Amino acid sequence: MDAATLTYDTLGFGEFEDFPETSEPVWILGKEFNALTEKDDILSDVTSRLWFTYRKNFPPIGGTGPTSDTGWGCMLRCGQMILGEALVCRHLGRDWRWVRGQPPRGEYIGILNAFLDKKDSYYSLHQIAQMGVGEGKSIGQWYGPNTVAQVLKKLTVFDSWSRLAVHVAMDNTVVMKEIKQLCMPWLDYGGAACAEPPGWMPKHNGCLEGACALAEEETALWKPLVLLIPLRLGLSDINKAYIETLKQCFQLPQSLGVIGGKPNSAHYFIGYVGEELIYLDPHTTQSAVEPCEDSQVPDDTYHCQHPPCRMHICEIDPSVAVGFFCRTEDDFDDWCMRIRKVQYAVFPMRWGNAAYATSIGRTVHSGRFWDKECSLSFKD
Repeated sequence: MDAATLTYDTLGFGEFEDFPETSEPVWILGKEFNALTEKDDILSDVTSRLWFTYRKNFPPIGGTGPTSDTGWGCMLRCGQMILGEALVCRHLGRDWRWVRGQPPRGEYIGILNAFLDKKDSYYSLHQIAQMGVGEGKSIGQWYGPNTVAQVLKKLTVFDSWSRLAVHVAMDNTVVMKEIKQLCMPWLDYGGAACAEPPGWMPKHNGCLEGACALAEEETALWKPLVLLIPLRLGLSDINKAYIETLKQCFQLPQSLGVIGGKPNSAHYFIGYVGEELIYLDPHTTQSAVEPCEDSQVPDDTYHCQHPPCRMHICEIDPSVAVGFFCRTEDDFDDWCMRIRKVQYAVFPMRWGNAAYATSIGRTVHSGRFWDKECSLSFKD
């Protein structure tokens, strides 16, 4: 078996390769670390990410469907992980750390409750699988990055506690005006107020602690943005011209990581070191979790307590979805400024209607768009 595809089902704890001791910087979701002096910090940061894997013995999907997602749910789990990271940033902050055995915050329990494997959790496997039917995917069918992005966009509408605005940038293009209108729907396109923001009562997935603290945030008149950008970075393999661009995406402070992997084997990529991508692997099967009588959630299995997996960046499938989180309008404006500086930007930006052509001249070649400023985009 190729070492790059080894999973937690095939390895024992002692067989995991330790994190490399290297002078090269380690980047994880917008944070830079030194592997020689901050190894414990690196492992703590990785362990604090939510780790969603295959589960078994959960209630049948749709009442009569599968009770396990082993073998088909890996991309759905990766979608949960990238959205879970957005919810952590939204409610706990990027610098939050999980400590085993430490009493959890109410917001953290609220996040976990949203992903439990049952039909009434906002982002459960049940909800994702059943919502995917509307995207042409039958229950038990493997998803691609774009499909799971579209499903997550639909599901967030029902989460009035997190109140996220999810935008999926199609045709590899970010239209800034669309995002501003999505995150500030009570403003007209010129930026003038046209309506009061709709009133709402924050829900906390059964946990009220922390909900009141969100009320003051709503005066900011910006719905926190989850920006998902499905991309195809090559034909059968990743175009090497995009390797540095992909790595730079992990350096942005708004980074939520990347979902992708290999054909029929999805991973959640959270950073890189040297020429290796760092990722969380959903390919292990654990038992479904039930909340305790006091509404607490046994959470050890939701955090990867092994050294993270790594694979050479050239091995990644070219079909990916890149994620970013902008809590405020200033965060989004900062992201726009930073992304313009990314080498060989793979997603052009513009202000205005998506139907309009960009101001940069482009020609079509072999199914690709090549523009005069060396911005290369691929259509799925």
